[in-house]
Amino acid sequence: MNQRFNHKMYGLKPKHRALSQHPTVNDDLPNRIISGLVKVKGNVQEFTETAAIFEDGSREDDIDAVIFATGYSFAFPFLEDSVRVVRNKISLYKKVFPPSLEKPTLAIIGLIQPLGAIMPISELQGRWATQVFKGLKTLPSQSEMITEITKEQEQMAKRYVESQRHTIQADYMDTMEELAELVGVRPNLLSLAFTDPILAWQLLWGPSTPIQYRLQGPGKWSGARKAILTTEDRIRKPMMTRVVESSDSMTSTITMARFMLAIVIFAIMITYF
Repeated sequence: MNQRFNHKMYGLKPKHRALSQHPTVNDDLPNRIISGLVKVKGNVQEFTETAAIFEDGSREDDIDAVIFATGYSFAFPFLEDSVRVVRNKISLYKKVFPPSLEKPTLAIIGLIQPLGAIMPISELQGRWATQVFKGLKTLPSQSEMITEITKEQEQMAKRYVESQRHTIQADYMDTMEELAELVGVRPNLLSLAFTDPILAWQLLWGPSTPIQYRLQGPGKWSGARKAILTTEDRIRKPMMTRVVESSDSMTSTITMARFMLAIVIFAIMITYF
């Protein structure tokens, strides 16, 4: 990680290990630091009326405004004590259902901080919650839900720095796949390898999009397959203001290499799975 961006040289190296905090990716920050438009400083020791004094003894004078980028605190003052929040920690089964309710009539949608997009996860959460409300899906017992919530919170505490920011963390793909399994819309790659190998290849090696959870099950969409197979075309389209001719021989070579790799992967799946 430091080979691509030397955090120490830019004064950004943290005290914790890599991936122990929600990552920030910013291509513009290094150039801003180099040009002097952004100055990286240490912790603030104190403020005066017009200055900030830092722990290393340095100071910045004539400050117009101070912005505390500390994030957000969330709460549900309009709900009963059954949905309690303590230092941004909340007990929700799969980050959706409060386990203490007599009946699952309340779902919290989108209260999650994934390493990825929130809205696709929120959509799957909503689809699952709808099925639970309609009685098509059932939740585990209260004790089972609490046990899983406790285990998840313990794993999160081990992985991330202790902070109110790291209380609803989630890995994007793991969460999407788990919710899709609960909803009944997770694609079966092994089955697709036989029935639709082109689609299976795209799902395995192409961009992951929420459309893949519209291929089957509740909410199935007839246009999902076509949308998935043309995803990369839509990604490239805005950038292709000038079309460059490609070599047919090179294209054929790449296609053959992909085909051979697909055969190898398929053989491994058959052998070990």
